Amino acid sequence: MIETSKLKLYLVTDPHLCASFGLLNTVNAAIKGGITMVQLRDKEASTKERVEIGRALKKILNDSQIPLIINDDIEAAVAIDADGIHVGQSDENTIAIRSKIGKEKIVGLSCETIKDARDADPALVDYIGISPVFPTKTKSDFNAYIGLDGISDIVNATSIPSVAIGGLKKEHCGEIFIRGCKGMAVISAICGKEDPCKETKLLNAEMERVLKYLSLIHI
Repeated sequence: MIETSKLKLYLVTDPHLCASFGLLNTVNAAIKGGITMVQLRDKEASTKERVEIGRALKKILNDSQIPLIINDDIEAAVAIDADGIHVGQSDENTIAIRSKIGKEKIVGLSCETIKDARDADPALVDYIGISPVFPTKTKSDFNAYIGLDGISDIVNATSIPSVAIGGLKKEHCGEIFIRGCKGMAVISAICGKEDPCKETKLLNAEMERVLKYLSLIHI
């Protein structure tokens, strides 16, 4: 289960981009800036390493009640007692994932196509990640870029709430929310920045401006 408000500003970590500032320092700064959810994503780490990093992240996230999601490692997610897991289309199926992680935890699923979204079971999946919207150096295993125009088609193909991800920046906030997403997931817009807190605040402020405008025109 997930509160859709938690999807608004979703930070996905990258160990290489966070290296200079430090992953924990980056997340700490982003917490101060107003992130609403964090995903630990490290494709090169072992399960043992993910558990170690995840436990450290959970300590700093608990007080702020920000959910911690683990990318594609059910063993690590269970060991950490993380708030949830995010998987891709080629990972373990969501029936098995849900049975292992439990009904109260969050399950996210990457969707690149309308078919992916239609096939996602709302009884098993709490949110979908629509990706990649634009070219990005942090993801190379995809078929094609979706683009802003492709977001609406995927959003409308399912009742499951969605976040968009892939090369997104502050100037894309309006387009993302107008097309029906509940939030935006970012990596390089925060990770690797000289001042992650400042960048997060700028993103948050733009999102609040957009959401206020949309509420006034009742979209």
